[in-house]
Amino acid sequence: MTLLTPIKPTKKPRIGLYSIGLEAYWPQFPGLRERLIEYGTHLEKKMSAHGEVHNFGLVDSEGKGRQAGEWFNEKNVDLIFCHVATYSTSSNVLPIHQQCSKPVIILNLQPTARINYAQSTTGEWLAHCVACPVPEISNAFNRAGIRFRVINGLLGLDYTPAQSMTDEVTHTRPEAIRAWREITEWIKAAEVVRTLRHARFGFLGNTYSGMLDMYSDFTMMQAQLGLHVEVLEMCDLDRFMKDVTPQQLEAKLAEIEEMFEISGDSPSDPIAKKPTAEQLNWSARVAVAQEKLVRAYDLDALTYYYHGQDGNEYEQLQSGFIVGHSLLTARGIPCSGEGDLKTAVGMKICDIVGAGGSFSEIVVVDYIDETFLLGHDGPFHVAIANGKPILRGMGLYHGKRGTGVSVEAKVKRGPVTTLNVTQTGDGKLGLISSEGEATSGEIMQIGNTQTHVKFALHPDSYMEKWFAEAPTHHCAIAVGNQASQFRKVAELMQVRHVTLCKNE
Repeated sequence: MTLLTPIKPTKKPRIGLYSIGLEAYWPQFPGLRERLIEYGTHLEKKMSAHGEVHNFGLVDSEGKGRQAGEWFNEKNVDLIFCHVATYSTSSNVLPIHQQCSKPVIILNLQPTARINYAQSTTGEWLAHCVACPVPEISNAFNRAGIRFRVINGLLGLDYTPAQSMTDEVTHTRPEAIRAWREITEWIKAAEVVRTLRHARFGFLGNTYSGMLDMYSDFTMMQAQLGLHVEVLEMCDLDRFMKDVTPQQLEAKLAEIEEMFEISGDSPSDPIAKKPTAEQLNWSARVAVAQEKLVRAYDLDALTYYYHGQDGNEYEQLQSGFIVGHSLLTARGIPCSGEGDLKTAVGMKICDIVGAGGSFSEIVVVDYIDETFLLGHDGPFHVAIANGKPILRGMGLYHGKRGTGVSVEAKVKRGPVTTLNVTQTGDGKLGLISSEGEATSGEIMQIGNTQTHVKFALHPDSYMEKWFAEAPTHHCAIAVGNQASQFRKVAELMQVRHVTLCKNE
């Protein structure tokens, strides 16, 4: 997936890491301590590709555990990985997480697929004795009320340490690949949480009147996710229109021509025409103002909707929204239409984990191919498009006021995941994930984004499960199989997550 240059980078997660052992071993088995530290350095190096890693080093006593917990608090970490390097008493480990309450992932990663039974010494065995203390630690955590997860598998070295008596090159084995996929997903989930806690979401205008599922309590959003909602008015955007220079307009038109295909008239829909030069110029001018607004208010995402009296200047302004908001979405500033703040959150989650996130709803069901056509008349995530998105001139926006340029596109073929952010009757946010396959099914030529998605279930069975979860009627489409990733995001956000179906 090729992204345009992001307007704002995400917040790097702060990852805590430590290895455990038993102080009594070091004088008994020379070189063992250094070998285990080397394993921890390997973990630190690989994790550093995804976040800011704070490696405390080896915890081998109860006192060291307390020091480590305070140190992780000082570093303000988001997530802690406990690397089980060899046997350790649980009394060394528990104090860390009583001092620092951040989520903990236990790494039960053996350095080798098989020890050298014939030649192994006790010291050699202890370098691979990683699973032994995990039940003890799990029991202690459970009795202390500390939530945890365990990743099992192989360490994934691409070399064998000099002192080893066996083959420790395991990075191509499925047990290592799976373990590192899990580690990476947890780090990305921590990135989502940290980014949202520092995020500013713009709310421009209002929510589409009567769409009760989309109304959001801004205080609730901040309380549960940490994000700030900046309430904006159309006049805030309008003032930036007055500052658009000819040079900025020309540059934005060039960007639009590079990113989009300009359509001819639709062969089927009389209201979908080739965009006029005036429409394209207006969309480009609005797009410049939209980017200025995002920068001026330091926004990480934006949701918007406006309706007013026929012919007023703000109606004309909103007629140019879709192109600029599509460009912003592709640059890491997700934009959701109709004032749907919850789906803007879903789109932002998808974008942070590098999976796109395009604004969608059910368009129609194809019972012959057993697919859902998902899309919308609003902004599209250009970076996950199947080819160049098409711009069409619209004689009217259905269900809304005004005319303008709209985006017609579909998500590239292959695995996709839909993500709903919904709110339950008790005021709690929740995530709903569904993995499916984007197909090459035919779409309408009406200026809307549309993608055929086939799930493992028959459409009727899928809808029965989906609607029972009380979702919002919008969702974000992400590329790839992301249900496991979104489940981890939900766990770190401490909200409910449901996976409706997965790709095999």
